[in-house]
Amino acid sequence: MRKHGGTEVFRITGARQSLADDVRGRQRRYVISMSVRTVSVILAAVLWNVERHVAVVALVLGVLLPYISVVIANAGRENAPSLPSTFVPAPVRPAIEAAAEQGPAEGEPEAGAVPGDRSGAGQS
Repeated sequence: MRKHGGTEVFRITGARQSLADDVRGRQRRYVISMSVRTVSVILAAVLWNVERHVAVVALVLGVLLPYISVVIANAGRENAPSLPSTFVPAPVRPAIEAAAEQGPAEGEPEAGAVPGDRSGAGQS
């Protein structure tokens, strides 16, 4: 395995969507919702004398969709808190390996010592 020697490594999955793609996506969502609004207003006009309950629901949808569409279109760029971190930290050595390489810490008995035995008989 190759070591990076302290350099920062970044993940491409954390990159944001380009501004042009973001604007294009918001425009597409706006056009789709305005098309649905137009169809619902036409449906309300056609069904007004035939099925009044469906016409009222279509009319309410036609009235509310412009507000919802504008709010969604003007929401701005996406936030990416749910994506993984773009910075990959350097791997950390486990504490067990690090302690074995450093030797016993101050105040700890050496390997082979019997706890509670102060005579030193358990040490080799």
